[in-house]
Amino acid sequence: MDTSVTIIGIIIIIIIGIPLYFVFRSNVVNRKKINQLFEQYSQNNYYNFSQHEIQNKKILAIDEIKKGLLLIDLNETNENVLFLDLKKVTNCKLLFTKTNTNDTIEKIEFQFQFKESDKKKCFAFYRIEKDQIGQVCLYEDHQLAKKWETIIQNCISR
Repeated sequence: MDTSVTIIGIIIIIIIGIPLYFVFRSNVVNRKKINQLFEQYSQNNYYNFSQHEIQNKKILAIDEIKKGLLLIDLNETNENVLFLDLKKVTNCKLLFTKTNTNDTIEKIEFQFQFKESDKKKCFAFYRIEKDQIGQVCLYEDHQLAKKWETIIQNCISR
């Protein structure tokens, strides 16, 4: 009786412990990568990304004082990173790409208009093909994108 209970206990610990180990390990690796990217784009600590948000392997960070913006998407094989000096930007807006058949959002992009030229820069924030579970992240990413569009626009207008 004691041996069977011990064996069952060990099996349950292994079944629960191994996935938890890999989840924690993945979080540590992602945290190191995020800190490395923050350090790399802070330009010798000139920018202090004090306000940032992380959701669905997407990171948005802003330095509202020195007007620096960092957008990172870790869902890509090679992380997709965009750094902008918001002093050179006049406008930020969200672009939605929808399917013709049922108005499903396929892509959400941040579009930045620059002061010096008519040049525009886009950053794909959400793409349906990168959503592993199929539109599960769409609502959360859409809400986050709208929130950050307001934050960025407020920083630009100051």
